Amino acid sequence: MPDPIAIVSDLLAPAFAEAVGRRGEQVDPVIRPSDRADAQANGALALAKAAGRNPRDVAAAALAAAHLDGVCTAEIAGPGFVNLTFDNAFLAGLAAEMAGDSRLSVPGASIPQRVVIDYSAPNVAKEMHVGHLRSTIIGDALVRVHEFLGHTVIRENHIGDWGRPFGMLIEHLLDLGEDQAAHELSVGDLDAFYKQANAKFKDSAEFQERSRQRVALLQGGEPESLRLWGILVGESTRYFSAVYRILGVKLTSDDNMGESAYNELLQPVVDRLATSGLLTDSDGAEVVFAPGYTNREGDPLPLIIRNRHGGFNYATFDLATVIDRVERLKATTLLYVVGAPQAQHLAMCWDVCRMAGWVPDNVRIVHVPFGSVLDADRKMLRSRSGDSVKLVDLLTEAIERGRAAVRSKNPELPAEETDEIGRVIGLGAVKYADLSNDRIRDYVFEWERMLSFDGNTAPYLQYAHARIRSLFRRAGVEPETVRAVTPTLDEPAERALVLRLLGFAPAVAATAESYSPHKLCAYLFDLAGDFTTFYEACPILKDGYEATRASRLALADLTARTLALGLGLLGIDVPERM
Repeated sequence: MPDPIAIVSDLLAPAFAEAVGRRGEQVDPVIRPSDRADAQANGALALAKAAGRNPRDVAAAALAAAHLDGVCTAEIAGPGFVNLTFDNAFLAGLAAEMAGDSRLSVPGASIPQRVVIDYSAPNVAKEMHVGHLRSTIIGDALVRVHEFLGHTVIRENHIGDWGRPFGMLIEHLLDLGEDQAAHELSVGDLDAFYKQANAKFKDSAEFQERSRQRVALLQGGEPESLRLWGILVGESTRYFSAVYRILGVKLTSDDNMGESAYNELLQPVVDRLATSGLLTDSDGAEVVFAPGYTNREGDPLPLIIRNRHGGFNYATFDLATVIDRVERLKATTLLYVVGAPQAQHLAMCWDVCRMAGWVPDNVRIVHVPFGSVLDADRKMLRSRSGDSVKLVDLLTEAIERGRAAVRSKNPELPAEETDEIGRVIGLGAVKYADLSNDRIRDYVFEWERMLSFDGNTAPYLQYAHARIRSLFRRAGVEPETVRAVTPTLDEPAERALVLRLLGFAPAVAATAESYSPHKLCAYLFDLAGDFTTFYEACPILKDGYEATRASRLALADLTARTLALGLGLLGIDVPERM
């Protein structure tokens, strides 16, 4: 990996170990980016303290033992810091290596994992709302990053397709007639269908009784009830898939794992907990008490497995899900892209799974929480009627606004091209506005800001890419012809751009390690800013600069490729022109 900090760290680590008499041991020279130099090694301070030595002496001994010629110059500062300045030829060589690699020098995972990612999770016969936006696009970005790094990724869309509400939904379907119900569901009027069924359930004792009987038939496996349930699931799934296609995420109907898929595992969950001695009776319910969880009164908080009426709870499905993913799918990492309010419930479920011995020590289970989408008043984003915003309506508006932005910026473009570029810009704006925020925080949804061509937005980054591609068209040069050029770094802006470009692999790694797409967004924004500085300070096509043209075109091309790959890992397309 052509990361200069990693390379120098590998060179200094054995030198620091030798300096404190620990030859052959693994020591960390603690190298970080610095505003005093390109990087700073701070490892001498901790090593010297442990060895009872002077940090400056340790740093001097380490530098005497290190082989840094042709890589960087080093200077001891303060109590024992080592300031490092990379050689220009060293940086230029790494940039050329990056340009010659289709992966832009991002290495694959050293130990590939089998990763199950749980995200999106709409409910059958219920509309996908803006609340599903964050889970879906954060999950999609994590899927893309982990796949790119070489992990085996299993996408799982945990759809709510089972339980008591399906009694009233099936009965409502029968009241409407199958053809009419299928039509309502197929055009995406899921909210109306659900609300009508729910209203009847509240108002009609006869409908309530029919619904309860239907639940019993459904859960008992009665064929006609299962067929009718299948209509609800099928029509809803088709609608969800249409939304995913508009949004441009990787989820398909093949990734759906509804709650119904775990129905046969529920009783075995109870049996296995009982065999493990973990199941306890609490007021007639079967529960498990995991240490460390209490209610507001300070009493132990139970995880309810089966209620006093014999019904299975959500926790039972969640436990079955873990068993299935570990034992059938052989996952080594489980990622749950689920809202922050579910943190305690998920933690309790996972603790119970480990108490029961269902999750080996080498299997990681990670909650990837996220905050809410707010309006300008910092309240939950809602439509004018006060309802949750339908996701498909939000995406449609994003595309329309994107097309309007393109028409205002480049009215000469053909209508068909305007429509496609506008779609890319509108959807990219929505995705980036979400992903560029630290996922754990709430964020305010603002059309003007997210569609702006200035600031930390997708249109700004997309425009930076398009501007570079325009540069090559004006030059009459194919980008591939400059990819073997080793750039010259005579100007500070050229050097700064290369340093930023070489930070791409660490940015991807940091994003994957922390499950935080905003880190990659921040890197790409900084890269676009450094390119703007370079473009203004270093003429490329101007007469009189022919000697540096190939070098600067090479840097421009590498920037465009990095922007395209980075945005692609976030699920955002880049147009060739705007």
